[in-house]
Amino acid sequence: MFNETVGLTVLILTVATLYAAVGQAGASGYLAVMGIVGLDPATMKPTALALNLLVAGIGTARFARAGLFDWKVFYPFGVLGMPFSFLGGTMHLPPHLYYPLVGAILLLASLELARSTWAARGVPERTVPARPPFLPALAAGAAVGFLSGMTGTGGGIFLAPLILLMGWVETRRAAAVSAAYNLLNSAAALAGTWTTAAVLPPALPWWLAAAGAGGAVGAWLGSRHLPTAALRYLLSAILALSGIKMLTA
Repeated sequence: MFNETVGLTVLILTVATLYAAVGQAGASGYLAVMGIVGLDPATMKPTALALNLLVAGIGTARFARAGLFDWKVFYPFGVLGMPFSFLGGTMHLPPHLYYPLVGAILLLASLELARSTWAARGVPERTVPARPPFLPALAAGAAVGFLSGMTGTGGGIFLAPLILLMGWVETRRAAAVSAAYNLLNSAAALAGTWTTAAVLPPALPWWLAAAGAGGAVGAWLGSRHLPTAALRYLLSAILALSGIKMLTA
């Protein structure tokens, strides 16, 4: 049990660092590593959401301090995210549809993000509008919120590649939007899960500490130090790994 706890702590630290660098909180990664060590499925969802909430909060604060978070850019995506996430949580797709659908979406987003980044190599990132188009952003926030509710994630894993591919927000600000979106939706999902008398594991404080440390380091790297192309390729890799996990579940 001790070795399992230590091993999972190291894995959570790694996942939080990688995901936080691109504005993600890591829910899909936490679920994957908890599955690897055979954690009780009944505790996996609330544990992943608790870790997600912490890392999303750290990422949001870090990106805000770096001057990358702008409420006027974020709110068109966020205003419908929470209610539609709650609505999506009431929908339950059968596993034979759920896993292939989500896996395919993540893989397609990964391939397109990598392709567009490679095609634009050596070219400065194009200038984007000061604010995203309101109605399309509102619709995107609602759609992603609904999808995140169905899949049990914070939603940023879907929102970030969408707004990057649409050219609505530049890369670092997209990471800031994604972190804040994850924060709101994770809080709503965790509150909903808590009403079902969720059980949290005794080792959670250690895992929270690991996730917090990884989230702080990853958000620091992503907000100030990693080049834009590296951020996009890292996000593409995370999307691909998450998609493959879904397709092979």
